[in-house]
Amino acid sequence: MDERRRHAKGESRRREVLGDTHVERSRAAETEFSAELFDLVTRYAWGEVWTRPGLDTVTRRLLVLAMTVALNREREFKLHLRAALADGVPRDMVKEVLLQTAIYCGIPAAHSAFHDAAEVFAEFDA
Repeated sequence: MDERRRHAKGESRRREVLGDTHVERSRAAETEFSAELFDLVTRYAWGEVWTRPGLDTVTRRLLVLAMTVALNREREFKLHLRAALADGVPRDMVKEVLLQTAIYCGIPAAHSAFHDAAEVFAEFDA
């Protein structure tokens, strides 16, 4: 696939998953220094991996939540949780993922994630 086409495909998928508001805010924060990183992420994370047919979107969303807990990436966890909720991912599924992270990532990581999820749920409900 041509890289420009991969980028366009990635941009479209990123907007579907995270929403136009986030993508526009992210693009506004892009600098000359970071432009190549944003291009790489758009082409490969979004244009190559997130568009593959092997997993449905809900599964990919839940995997990202688990991985961001494992890596202690609070900001990314909250971003992807907001997007998952907006897309209709049930809170019970999120809870199951977080309980699973307690076993495989540790109680402190899961505890933090439950706290972060409660904040996002409150924002979402407001």
